[in-house]
Amino acid sequence: MNNKKLIGNGFRFFIYGLVIAFVAWAIYNQYFSYIFSQSSTFLVLLRQHFVLVLVSSVLAILIAVPAGIVITRPKFRKAEWLITNIVNFGQTIPSLAVLALMISVLGIGFNTAVFALFIYSILPIFRNTVAGLDTIDPNLIDAAKGMGMKPSQILFRIELPNAVYSILAGIRTAVVLNIGTAALAYVVGGGGLGVWIFTGIQLFDNGFLISGAIPVTIMAILADYLLRKLENVLVPKGAREVSNT
Repeated sequence: MNNKKLIGNGFRFFIYGLVIAFVAWAIYNQYFSYIFSQSSTFLVLLRQHFVLVLVSSVLAILIAVPAGIVITRPKFRKAEWLITNIVNFGQTIPSLAVLALMISVLGIGFNTAVFALFIYSILPIFRNTVAGLDTIDPNLIDAAKGMGMKPSQILFRIELPNAVYSILAGIRTAVVLNIGTAALAYVVGGGGLGVWIFTGIQLFDNGFLISGAIPVTIMAILADYLLRKLENVLVPKGAREVSNT
């Protein structure tokens, strides 16, 4: 367990070190000049990017977690294969294809971008919710039934506390992926830091490109870090130790 954790932390800090080195190189070459010279525009794009990720992630959590809980109930087990394959199918569609399809329904703008991000957020959250609930020891549930606990009490007192580590891991994965994918919102006029990223690509301007890409990278790292800290608060110590083995 210690070796696994050590390797994971070492790799994570290696990536963080590469990001810091790249940021230092970009500062040295003055590639962040647009952030300061066009600070008002940067703040607008940053806010748009944050809202895109927040709204789509919250919607995905509100749909995927309850769906994962429902599908693991005995009476709905037969539908698990169907629901899982539907969710998997949504993930296999390229993000640009989802954007193109939804333009005809929702038009160009924020709503289309949020819907595409929402589709791509559901799978990791749903899959980890189901996996977390499926890995709970049946003897633990039988013991709770023997104590006279109702199904709702077993769910909220036994199952969810023991599955929360897996659920939060799925949410963390979805949010980090969302932050990067949200750059494509530019394609449908959804705003966000993708505006500067694609402007830099089109104009061969590293200033615009890096001024958009590095904040996205830092946002993803911060989101991952904060959600890991949230895991330490919400996940019972025993469940966390078992999950890390």
